Amino acid sequence: MLFRSNLKLTLDTQIQAAAEAALAKAVPEHEAEYASALVLETRTGRVLAAASYPPFNPNEWRKYSQEARRNRPFLDVFEPGSTIKALVVAAALNEGLTTPNTLYSTPMSRFVGGRWGSRIGDAVAHPSTLTTQGILRYSSNVGMSHIVEHFEPKDMRGYLSRYGFGQDVQIPVIPAGTGQLRPLSEWGDLVRATNAFGQGMSSTNLQLVSAFNVLANDGQYVAPRLVEGAGGVERREVLRPEVARTTRQLLLNVINEGIFSQAGIKGYDLAGKTGTAQVVVDGRYSSTVYDSVFAGFLPAEAPRVTITVMVHGAKVRHHGSQLAAPIFREISAQVLSGWGAVPHAQNEE
Repeated sequence: MLFRSNLKLTLDTQIQAAAEAALAKAVPEHEAEYASALVLETRTGRVLAAASYPPFNPNEWRKYSQEARRNRPFLDVFEPGSTIKALVVAAALNEGLTTPNTLYSTPMSRFVGGRWGSRIGDAVAHPSTLTTQGILRYSSNVGMSHIVEHFEPKDMRGYLSRYGFGQDVQIPVIPAGTGQLRPLSEWGDLVRATNAFGQGMSSTNLQLVSAFNVLANDGQYVAPRLVEGAGGVERREVLRPEVARTTRQLLLNVINEGIFSQAGIKGYDLAGKTGTAQVVVDGRYSSTVYDSVFAGFLPAEAPRVTITVMVHGAKVRHHGSQLAAPIFREISAQVLSGWGAVPHAQNEE
């Protein structure tokens, strides 16, 4: 006997189409291999868009390979890179370990980890001292190593776990992958520092959008869902509401003061963080293969949606600010258009 059940997805067809179109335009232009994008409804965790590139026609799915049919937003695992800085800064603010205006010494490189350590460095030129806000704006790895210097490994790893990293995503009906966090026994000074800028850990796009949604949702994690009415909605407090709001302001400043032309839209407040992650090839970090990542939300003051983008293997302009951020901007523009949102007084670039 054949049993059938009707499923209603949470997808918004207009937002899904916008995400697919943004990927279809950008990925070939940058000669990338594949990409994914997610749009999450902030308060409910409903997945409004889950886009993959290259696309396939589900009406003729037998004509495509299993790899071509892969649900990349839910299954692909990657190192999230500097997007994690925003989440770690929020955790440090929550623990009272830093403030937005705390000033740190930030040379372009620094040795971390004692006898068995390594030198970490920054890719973007910046002043020799930076505040926490400046560390996010210039995406300073050295600065992040200072911010987490007094963060107990079990506590910092605990925050990453509560954000959802290293945890199975309980999303009914749909298979989902799981990234990894190193076991606590391996968390020396160097691992703590590299995890602070998203290296040595891994995530799916679904995990990343759910984690960033904590910032958007006043510090509360809400489990994502793709099927209407499928199971209860898991919620847990990760950050105090005021800390989440402060971090949103920091990320609004990151766009408005740093990458407005790539990620901002005049008249609207968008917030987010780029990431450019080296990809491990044959057991070593490659100097030619990168994942371009962006995570953000809008409107910044009271977000309604959280958006993440990941593009793998671009051969042309692979940095997060050059590739993933403009895709975020394009999707955001279409979302705002669909809402009929009226712009406020124009931002200054």
